[in-house]
Amino acid sequence: MKRVIAGGNCRRYVSSSVAPTPAWAARENGQGLGVVPVEWRRLMSTAAEPSPSSAVVEKKNNGAVVTEKGGKDDVIVSSYWGISRPKVAREDGTEWPWNCFMPWETYRADLSIDLSKHHVPKTFTDKVAYRTVKLLRIPTDVFFQRRYGCRAMMLETVAAVPGMVGGMLLHLRSLRKFQQSGGWIKALLEEAENERMHLMTMVELVQPKWYERLLVLTVQGVFFNAFFVLYVLSPKLAHRIVGYLEEEAIHSYTEYLKDIDGGAIENVPAPAIAIDYWRLPKNATLKDVITVIRADEAHHRDVNHFASDIHFQGKELREAPAPVGYH
Repeated sequence: MKRVIAGGNCRRYVSSSVAPTPAWAARENGQGLGVVPVEWRRLMSTAAEPSPSSAVVEKKNNGAVVTEKGGKDDVIVSSYWGISRPKVAREDGTEWPWNCFMPWETYRADLSIDLSKHHVPKTFTDKVAYRTVKLLRIPTDVFFQRRYGCRAMMLETVAAVPGMVGGMLLHLRSLRKFQQSGGWIKALLEEAENERMHLMTMVELVQPKWYERLLVLTVQGVFFNAFFVLYVLSPKLAHRIVGYLEEEAIHSYTEYLKDIDGGAIENVPAPAIAIDYWRLPKNATLKDVITVIRADEAHHRDVNHFASDIHFQGKELREAPAPVGYH
């Protein structure tokens, strides 16, 4: 018999009979995994529903709720909301190991995307954005040189900020003005999440040193506040800067791949988190991971340049629906 205690504001997961739902929808560039996940069922009662096959007993322990269930491997975690967390499996039937993302959030990257596309700066705003990104690259080149793993780690900590800032500000604007967002809130937040998963993958490959972690804290603190102010003042300029940042990311990952092909960087096996997130083959390598990350960056490039173009045309993002299947 196992027991799990969850007190205060923690959630309570209770046992319940749940019916399977249809297989999750395939992403634009990939197909569903073919697995039918168990339905996430929200119960309106704060009490657990006892199963016919086992007894459930709840006790109070200093304000916490202790839920016990008989059975060899049965564990029930209780909370106020009463949300049942199902056991999720991969396509081959093995247990899904990740809590940071679910199988229906995975996808196959579009490797056919044009990597050479470049937005030629024409207006004064575009030139400011382009020159700003080029200047920002100078200290990065000096500090990291050809240590592309560490460079990618730093790049992703910065790249995950704009989508979150933009999505947050659009969300607040939608609330203030009682207007739809045209899907852009979700698109930008998905961009931020995708960049964060890039970082989680790179951390598995490159263990950052203490001074690199300190640099991340410093850069993120400065960049978040600067980008927040910039987005409030000029969303057009903000999206254009992100578009050019993504162009630089494509260049950096291309150089990364050259060093892997040239033998300067060992082509180690891909981390497990990358294999599941991008639906890579089990024998995938570092080269495969960098290839799909580069394709993601190319997509982010196109979306942010498109968003900047919308503002250039005097429109708001809600007037031009966001691209479907953001990844």
